[in-house]
Amino acid sequence: MKAIFIVAAKEFQDGLRNRWVLAITLTLAVLAMGIAYFGAAASGGLGFTSLATTLVSLSTLAVFLIPLIALMLAYDAIVGEQEAGTLLLLLTYPLSRSSLLLGKFLGHGLIMAVATLLGFGIAGVVIGLGAEGVSLIELSVGLARLIVSSVLLGWVFLAFAYLISVTVSEKARAAGLALGVWFFFVLVFDLILLALLVSVKQGGNWLPYLMLLNPTDSFRLINLTGFDGTQLDNGIAALAHHGAFHPAWPPLALLAWIAVPLLLAMRRFYRHAA
Repeated sequence: MKAIFIVAAKEFQDGLRNRWVLAITLTLAVLAMGIAYFGAAASGGLGFTSLATTLVSLSTLAVFLIPLIALMLAYDAIVGEQEAGTLLLLLTYPLSRSSLLLGKFLGHGLIMAVATLLGFGIAGVVIGLGAEGVSLIELSVGLARLIVSSVLLGWVFLAFAYLISVTVSEKARAAGLALGVWFFFVLVFDLILLALLVSVKQGGNWLPYLMLLNPTDSFRLINLTGFDGTQLDNGIAALAHHGAFHPAWPPLALLAWIAVPLLLAMRRFYRHAA
């Protein structure tokens, strides 16, 4: 366990030196504040709109941005060390492969967590100070849910990045696969689900459960909880509105999406050694 924390601290320090935390924080904060302030642009004005609309817009931003950042942060975590010739050196230390992989994952996970907390936290402070008639309690609860679920979503795609990184032998191929994973889960999956929704005329009560097969949809469900149904009319999340399944299922699905790819990555990493 001590070895895992040592590797994690090393990865986190490297992230600080490479300005990853600063870059992610500034990106999230600037885009989040922009979305919040220009939320009323559709009605011909500027300024903050309703809290529900703002949080839904921020969750949409997170769906597109968080997975991409996580994949780009860690896609070369293992294959990059292998290409640079440092992987063999690391494995000469009294350090198991599982400790190395888990330590790197924990370090990158801390980078994502700190940057997400700061990015959305700064935006939340600006919204709280600049928006009129916003309940600070509702804002705090909504932002806390958004930040925690965004961190989990980031960890899901970090796990995917590690699975990719231990599977391929070239950084270029790892980058291509990472973009393919982002494209499928963020864009293509929902198009397939919409096509099924249109094609299935009757007996489609099972369709909402397919959303749990996509971590980005599970993230959407977490952050749309408690909002008025009108917020969902144009989204795929309308499938699961009005209590299609227990509200604890989306968070559990995200946790499963973290564990499964990470375990597969560890298994692949050990087989790669054989």
